[in-house]
Amino acid sequence: MRWNSTGYRITGKADLNAEDFFVEVEAPEVAERWRPGSFVILLLHEKGERIPLSVQKVRDGRLSLLVKRLGKSSWQLYREYGVGSEVAHLAGPLGKPIELKEYGNVVVVSDLVCGHAENYAISSALREINGNYVISIQSFKDRSEVYPEEFLTKDVCHEFWLTTLNGSAGIKGHFLDVVAKLLEERDIDIIFGGGELASLWRLAELTKPYGIPTIVTVRQIMVDGTGMCGSCRVLVDGKIKFACVDGPMFDAHKVSFEDALRRLTRFEREEKLALERYLRGGAP
Repeated sequence: MRWNSTGYRITGKADLNAEDFFVEVEAPEVAERWRPGSFVILLLHEKGERIPLSVQKVRDGRLSLLVKRLGKSSWQLYREYGVGSEVAHLAGPLGKPIELKEYGNVVVVSDLVCGHAENYAISSALREINGNYVISIQSFKDRSEVYPEEFLTKDVCHEFWLTTLNGSAGIKGHFLDVVAKLLEERDIDIIFGGGELASLWRLAELTKPYGIPTIVTVRQIMVDGTGMCGSCRVLVDGKIKFACVDGPMFDAHKVSFEDALRRLTRFEREEKLALERYLRGGAP
């Protein structure tokens, strides 16, 4: 991990849908060390909050990040920081990357912006390893939410499934429906997943009877991202782990999703107030 006080330049930016957007940041030292499964923390300015972000890919010393306009800082990044501007800090890589090896038949699933970034990164890396057959599944609410093709995983896997809940693009349903079908019809060796915690909980329940290893990103609220604050606590096999240093990916069959979901709501009121104040033209 390295901090750079001189700032990091934004070299690309684009809308993905009405809520999600892509931003590319030049950070050669971070890009060189990043591996799929790791994440980065971005700080817009010296008084800003630390934003943990998933990396879609790295190219020529630049990191492609996929972001949802959700809280105050993500909105500020979207509205105020264009191509050519600089963010104050970018730290990483953080967390533990996945093991890049031959697994066999691999399924990678996602239904949320962070998960879609990880899906792309993991599918791309594992496809390059002989002996792997990578099936990637991306789920969206409807056609209007589907990303532009260059941000989908169709070109970085062996087999691609696109689903929408209303069937307006791809097939109707969710990645859980496709996984259920695959489990009945094929031999699957491992599953990686990212996105909504509720979906990942259902994924764990779906795959556990089959005994298929299922590794998922357990997204939790972080403060420092280095294991010092304890905010991103996750119960794994009854033991306390921290998403920022022990994860963010864990064995889904050992995670207490009930506890993880409860902890995600701790600062909802404060987050809402911060966003409302910013949108009214308040604090930077």
